[in-house]
Amino acid sequence: MHRSDIHDRTVIVKGKGCLVWDARGNELLDASGGGVWHSQIGHGRQEIADVAAKQMAELEYFTGLLEFSNDQAIKLAVRLAELAPGDINKVFFTNGGSEAVESAIKAARLYHTRKGEPSRTWVLARHASFHGSTYGSGTLTGFPSMHFGVGPHLPDIDKISPPYLYRAAELYGDADPTDYLVRELEETIERIGAGNIAALIGEPIMAGGGVLAPPADYWPRIGEVLRKNGILLIADEVVTAFGRTGQWFDAPTRGMDPDMITVAKGIGGGYTPLGALLLRDEIGEVIASEEGFFHGYTFQSHPVACAIGLATIDIIEREGLLERAGQIAGWLRDGLAGAAALPTVGDIRVEGSMAALEIVTSRTTREPMGWTQVGALAGMVRGVHKVIVRPYGHNLVLAPPLIISEEQVRQATAAVIDIVSRLRPDGTFAQ
Repeated sequence: MHRSDIHDRTVIVKGKGCLVWDARGNELLDASGGGVWHSQIGHGRQEIADVAAKQMAELEYFTGLLEFSNDQAIKLAVRLAELAPGDINKVFFTNGGSEAVESAIKAARLYHTRKGEPSRTWVLARHASFHGSTYGSGTLTGFPSMHFGVGPHLPDIDKISPPYLYRAAELYGDADPTDYLVRELEETIERIGAGNIAALIGEPIMAGGGVLAPPADYWPRIGEVLRKNGILLIADEVVTAFGRTGQWFDAPTRGMDPDMITVAKGIGGGYTPLGALLLRDEIGEVIASEEGFFHGYTFQSHPVACAIGLATIDIIEREGLLERAGQIAGWLRDGLAGAAALPTVGDIRVEGSMAALEIVTSRTTREPMGWTQVGALAGMVRGVHKVIVRPYGHNLVLAPPLIISEEQVRQATAAVIDIVSRLRPDGTFAQ
């Protein structure tokens, strides 16, 4: 995601807790979770390094394909099955979120084929979603920049509108948002044909879209339509799982009853590439039947990564980091409240330890600020105050490690408000 207008890199060389240091020796507060919603347990934990070293001395790697596995992968799969909601007990390991989504696409299509409905190939996603950057997951991602100049894309993909309450009037008119979105889904199913659709994928909260939480009745009603039409529901919890919103999994709290869940990021604490596709028992059994699921990755179920995953879950549990996310939410709301009066802040959204400021050129028209200007905004927060936050489109996002202190949250939010208060509607900055 390097752009031509970026002429320098911030080269991070060291991390400890919520602090990182760059190659120039600058100490920076990480209010971004390693930059991409990661690092639930903070940086530089010696105990994780010890776990990795111990596992490397025992077994650094052996394939998890075909009839092989390893003890750490089995232990982590059992642990994930214990934490996952309902009868989601089958685990397919990957190296990250994009691979987990790729695996979900293939699993959904294969499931329907094995059930005698091979025509069910279509997968529905939503605009403003982020599901990855490989060809399949990237096609599902709802940002045009991901698609520009790299087509043709994965076929049989369609997108529907997101639950975006700040922009409800322009998206849904006078209609109730959930009524509108359910009707749109029903019309999409009728247009494509229910018998041609394999699954819908959605984030419980749309993180990359700007921390967009749906109305309370959204997922229950969407799920009802899907079940009526035999369409699977894939919850993309790559960002939201493992404590980011205060629970192991966010889907159940939204009334979302998924058939599959994709996870990554927080599952390894940021210490290793690790992801997984979690499936209902029946789905896992069907795709593993007959000739099996001829699909896999060289480093899936890597024993060192799985050992780190187990240790990360233990730390989240032992240190009460699920509950800590709720505290962080309160600190973020308090710290960002002053931004509500700023002329370039259209909306402030906080969900657990995630927060987004929607940056606009006008609070009246709600016209989004340009991506370049919001990128410059994040750069100034880092340059002036030594705090790392992230631009996501026209949103400025915070997602700190779950170990962050109240004082550090105050430091981060004060830095954001100071720089945003200097941003003019034309995208320039006052001194």
